Amino acid sequence: MPDDARARQRTGTGLGLLLALVLGAVLLTALPHQGEREGGACTPHRVASWSADSRLTGEFARYGDDAARSDDWTGGDGTHSVRLPDGRVLWLFSDTYLGQVHGPPNPVGESYAWRDTSAPLVRNSAVVMRGGRLQSTLPAPLFPDPAPNQWRWPVAARVEPRSPGSSEKVVRVLLWVRTAGQSPWIYGVPTATEVATLSLPDLKVESVVKVVDQSLVPDPSRRILFGTTLVEKGGWTYVYGGDDGQAASRPASSAYVARVPEGRLGEPAAWRYWSGSGWGLGPRPLSGTQVGSAFSVVRTGGTYVLFTMATGTAGLTTVTSYWACSPTGPWHGPTRNFSPSLPTAGVAAYNPQVHPELSGDGRLVLSYDVNWLETTGASASINADVTLYRPRFVTVRLARAQ
Repeated sequence: MPDDARARQRTGTGLGLLLALVLGAVLLTALPHQGEREGGACTPHRVASWSADSRLTGEFARYGDDAARSDDWTGGDGTHSVRLPDGRVLWLFSDTYLGQVHGPPNPVGESYAWRDTSAPLVRNSAVVMRGGRLQSTLPAPLFPDPAPNQWRWPVAARVEPRSPGSSEKVVRVLLWVRTAGQSPWIYGVPTATEVATLSLPDLKVESVVKVVDQSLVPDPSRRILFGTTLVEKGGWTYVYGGDDGQAASRPASSAYVARVPEGRLGEPAAWRYWSGSGWGLGPRPLSGTQVGSAFSVVRTGGTYVLFTMATGTAGLTTVTSYWACSPTGPWHGPTRNFSPSLPTAGVAAYNPQVHPELSGDGRLVLSYDVNWLETTGASASINADVTLYRPRFVTVRLARAQ
């Protein structure tokens, strides 16, 4: 096992604490260009209310604690999901613990379920849900390492035609490729964005294509990885991404967006990037935006709503939102914040992700991940209390901002 892999297995951290490094970055009010403003009923939006979704949070606890198998999911972060044509929901995770969960009580006497220190840690996993109940873990890792000292983290996904106009559907999964590195890149140097194609209904990996190669960009903090979130609209897939400016101690990271015709996510030549005034071959930051690499965008009516962590120390606990009338902005906000529950002191919330396939009736289902702020001893802490490395969920209701 490479030294980097051993180090990551000791810490038990993946996308989680990488994203914790950028929690302080926020989306700022954009400059006055109008981007690709859409017609229709675009109105200012804010979070009107939120409440803990104990059912979904409890379902992942139930499944993770089930000791019937030794090769299935017991915890992970980087939570994304996509609904399949047959009604199932595919959940995608970055660094993931497999194995069995024991107790409680745990070895230090606390009333938490625990896993032993030999529990396998893999770079990614996928779990299948049917009828609101998690059923099985696909063979993990689902996406093998592309090269020594490199790994793949799955992010956003969608079901689309195999090719434009085709009646056959496939699942396309965006992947972040990272390469082992030194400080400040202790969670990997951003390297490339790939797109994997999964067959339906059996969810077999057919191919993986590199769509955005960043390995030749000299400054790693300016390398862009796409796929933290995506929005479908009018025959296009809008794919959002960010750089790792925060990892290099810059004030904040920048946000970007690309668009791809439906059915062509896996074709590098089909990708076009927002330049500030149109779509071209060179990505430019969304004007006035500074975000971490973990944010989520959802379209509700004619309005786009973006969720990210708040600024400063509040970013360790607090989610905020912004709104826009087009996928490119300009963005407005922040609007009303909310602070979801954390299991214990000393942990952070990160990676707020909306799950449209579970939303409806005027509500949004949003997940967030939790992990220790410090890497020292994190693996032992996560193993001693398995609730610290599993997604939690809230239900959010939006209202017109005044």
